[in-house]
Amino acid sequence: MIATDADVAKGAEWLVRIEPRFAIALDATGPLPLRLAPDGFAALFNKIVSQQVSVASARAIWGRVEAAGLITPQAVAAASEEDLKSVGLSRPKIKYARALADANIDYDALRDVPDAQVIETLTAVSGIGVWTAQVYAMFNLGRADVFAPGDLALQEAARILFDLPDRPSASTLEHMSLAWSPWRAVAARLLFTYYRIAKDREGIT
Repeated sequence: MIATDADVAKGAEWLVRIEPRFAIALDATGPLPLRLAPDGFAALFNKIVSQQVSVASARAIWGRVEAAGLITPQAVAAASEEDLKSVGLSRPKIKYARALADANIDYDALRDVPDAQVIETLTAVSGIGVWTAQVYAMFNLGRADVFAPGDLALQEAARILFDLPDRPSASTLEHMSLAWSPWRAVAARLLFTYYRIAKDREGIT
C-alpha cells in the first residue's frame, strides 16, 4: 500500500535499482508526488464528471456538483434529471451518475479486497471503465501494484524514456510493467511526472 511520501520514495528507489532508465526519469522529476486522494462515492463520481472534458471544464462542473450537494449516492438518487443537467452533466453522465448511486458499493470494504476485485467491482458499474478503476485503485486506495497501461500519457512517457520506435500499445506496456511489480503504481507516478517534463521539452501536444 502507498500511504505516505516515504512509501513513494521507497518504491522509486526500488525501481531505480531494477531499471536504470528510471534513474534518468527520477533525476529529471525530482521527488515524486504522493497523489493520494480520499476514496468513496464522491471520488468516483468526480472521475466520471472528468471523462472526455478538459481539466478546466471538469473542475467547473464538479464545483457546481459540490455546491448543489450532489456528492452522496442518496443525493444523486433523489435528484431529478433537470437537477443533474443544471450542474452541467450530459445525458450519458447523468445515466452513469445514477448507475453509480444505485451500485451500493461498500467503499470501506473495497479498501481491503485484492486489486483484481477492486477493478471487477468498479467496472461492473456503467460508465466506469478499466482505466477509471485502475486510477481509482492507484490514487484513491493507494494500491502499490496497480498500473494503467491504456493511459496515453503513460504510453508516450514510456516511448520517450525507453527510446521505443512507437508508442507502445496497452498490451505491450502492460507486459513491460510486469517487471516493475510490486511498485507499478510508483512507476505510474514517475512516468506521469516525467511525461509533463518531456512534453514541455519536446513540444508534445
